[in-house]
Parts: sequence; structure tokens; C-alpha cells
Amino acid sequence: MKRALNIIYPAALLLITMLAGSCTDPNSIIDTNTEIADHNWSYVNRANFDVKINDEKVAYNQYLNLRVTGNYKYSNIFVLVNQISPDKKAHTTRFEVKLANPDGEWLGKGSGNLYSYQVLLRKDYHFPAKGIYRFQIEQNMRDNPLHEISDVGLRVEKAQ
Repeated sequence: MKRALNIIYPAALLLITMLAGSCTDPNSIIDTNTEIADHNWSYVNRANFDVKINDEKVAYNQYLNLRVTGNYKYSNIFVLVNQISPDKKAHTTRFEVKLANPDGEWLGKGSGNLYSYQVLLRKDYHFPAKGIYRFQIEQNMRDNPLHEISDVGLRVEKAQ
């Protein structure tokens, strides 16, 4: 009996490890979020993400990940996305993200009092060079801090 357990246990562990590893998206370069402390996003609290680009000939899609609570008081949000290249050149783009319909219905996926969004920022984008790119995402609304923002994040994937 003990010998059977010595064989079954490692085999089960290997199977679980293989299944967990197969859940990752092979096209994803980064897909991560940063929690916003106390759900209050200040201008100076930029979310920073480093992305390693190995092939500048490949097209990439860039997404904003965002979670807001049901108490967020606006139907949209403006964000600034700063992209700093390996040679330290910065490029900033302002994006507006629609979060709710005019009747107040949230457009994101809801879970309890949280609404999640993954919004395409750039499609089929070609990075100019290989290397590590730093992305900084900051809120660009009039309120400072901006209340009821739970998380902000970035997803970069190879375009298909």
C-alpha cells in the first residue's frame, strides 16, 4: 500500500502541475493588475509595468485592465498611458474608456460590487525595437484622488 502511494502521489502532483501550466495563454506577454490602495487613485500613483519585447517584427495588441466598484460615480474614465522605450523615449496617449450606458447599466463583467473591463488600446501595434518597455498608467479625471477604482492593469499579447 505504501509503495502504491509513493507512485500515485508523484504522478498526481505531476498531472496537476502540467494542467496548471497549460492554463497560461501562449500569446500573452504580460497580463497583470495593480491594486489601488483604499480604492482611491491619485494622479501621482501611476501603475508601472515593464514589458520585455523580444521581436519587433511581431504585431501586438495592448489592453487596459480596469476594475471599479458599483459606487464609481462616472460612466467613463480617462487614462494616460505613457510608453517609455528602451532608449528612454516617452510617448503618451490619452484614452477614454466607456464604463456604463446612459441609463447607468455597467458594461463590464460584474462580480458582487466589482465590475471588470479589458479594453483594447492598440491593435496590431509594432514596437520600434527589442528591449524592455515601461508602461505607466495614470488616471486623468478631474477628481484627485479618483474614488472607487479597485485595480488597474495591462495586457500585452501577440496579435493573431
